[in-house]
Amino acid sequence: MFVLPSLFILIALSWLYIAFGEVPVVAGLFYGIKPAVTAIVVQAAHRIGSRALKSNWLWAIAAASFTAIFAFNVPFPLIVLGAALIGYVGGRLAPEKFRAGGHSAAKKSFGLALIDDDTPPPEHARFSWLKLALLALVGTVLWALPMGILTALFGWEGTLTQMGWFFTKAALLTFGGAYAVLPYVYQGAVGHYGWLTPTQMIDGLALGETTPGPLIMVVAFVGFVGAYVSQVFGADHVFLAGAVAASLVTWFTFLPSFLFILAGGPLVESTHNELKFTAPLTGITAAVVGVILNLACFFGYHVFWPNGFSGSLDWPSALIALAAAIALFRFKRGVIQVLIGCALVGLAVHLLR
Repeated sequence: MFVLPSLFILIALSWLYIAFGEVPVVAGLFYGIKPAVTAIVVQAAHRIGSRALKSNWLWAIAAASFTAIFAFNVPFPLIVLGAALIGYVGGRLAPEKFRAGGHSAAKKSFGLALIDDDTPPPEHARFSWLKLALLALVGTVLWALPMGILTALFGWEGTLTQMGWFFTKAALLTFGGAYAVLPYVYQGAVGHYGWLTPTQMIDGLALGETTPGPLIMVVAFVGFVGAYVSQVFGADHVFLAGAVAASLVTWFTFLPSFLFILAGGPLVESTHNELKFTAPLTGITAAVVGVILNLACFFGYHVFWPNGFSGSLDWPSALIALAAAIALFRFKRGVIQVLIGCALVGLAVHLLR
């Protein structure tokens, strides 16, 4: 249920964005928000990195993942797989280097708690192969039924069918949260399928940052804009197409996550002190830092050099981003406060030009 308010809000905002995105006031607000989002992504990389990168090995994994995706455009799934493999091998060769963060960290007392790491899990939360099989069966049915209907109605190559398949894959790769998977979403939605432009992708993240709910809900914007522009239901029903696509994309994104929690939670609790399970996750977390930093570079390039490096630097955008970074890092201001302030500054700059 916590997803529905965000979904409805993003459907409405996505329609307003398409209908009125060129209006000077709206364009001005986005002009200020986009540099702020760049600073927010940098802060996210710093926040995760400060917790996760506790050894030289993990720093090396983060640097390698950044180089792989930035310089060689290596797909995110391969980066995750490689980081997990390095973490597994590293956990055996140098176990102390891969105990940073997560359940595998050194024990630390946080005071008394009703349920702590030493509390046995209740009966309903204990791992069971039968429960796992039942959840896998239910999840497969809940995924296959709408996917089968979409395939029957629109064919496998249909826009809605491909959205369902693509965001299922994206959901299976959401290690590290929305910031980590957004480069993969960009590669598919913008680079492969052409559902959005790079500018629209950045604007979508800006909308996601300014609305309540999890940031991964930005996928609803991707679905709405992609189906709206593609006119999958015809020119007379573009809003309906966008709303249906946003809902389907949200379903296919969150279904695997909920199943992982319900099915994998008991398994994680039963293995949280075993390094062979936690070390790969530690490696993946380190790689995610590099991926998020790449996302910040991607945003910075499109925001600060809208016409490419052959054009001039957009100094107002750069200064807004610098001010946002100072507010976030130095003065510890909240994200919403920073976004509102930058939006107002961007509006003023845009109207005065």
